[in-house]
Amino acid sequence: MDLYSISVKDIYGQEQTLEKYRGMVILIVNTAGECGCTHQYEGLQRLYERYHEDGFVVLGFPCNQFGGQEPGDEKEILNFVQTAYGVSFPMFSKVDVIGKHAHPLFRHLTEGDEAIHWNFEKFLIDRDGNLQSRFPADMEPRDLVDDIDELI
Repeated sequence: MDLYSISVKDIYGQEQTLEKYRGMVILIVNTAGECGCTHQYEGLQRLYERYHEDGFVVLGFPCNQFGGQEPGDEKEILNFVQTAYGVSFPMFSKVDVIGKHAHPLFRHLTEGDEAIHWNFEKFLIDRDGNLQSRFPADMEPRDLVDDIDELI
């Protein structure tokens, strides 16, 4: 399956594919607003601001599967991340990332690998749409700089 053909719904409910991110370095993150890792929104925003002009984007996918830590609806999620962390990178509608109802994007990202274990797991995609690295929830965004630099 081609990453760019996968259909996703943005935080406003608009269906789209990932085609508009073709040729960019992408960091895909499953997020949650009531998690011990929620502070990582700040670091993700810093990465986005630092590298966006170089063709880098962060894509946030809220998920409520781990500890029920993303109970809000899309409007509440967007308001929270913008108000609390100044998030300006693209956010998407809430998805499942594990189990039989896992979104096709996350099935694609974890194919042949372990299931996602917690909120804020990170998937770094190169400009050709290939998964280059996967980072655990407890890895801070600032620790991804060297990996991003290699792909930029």
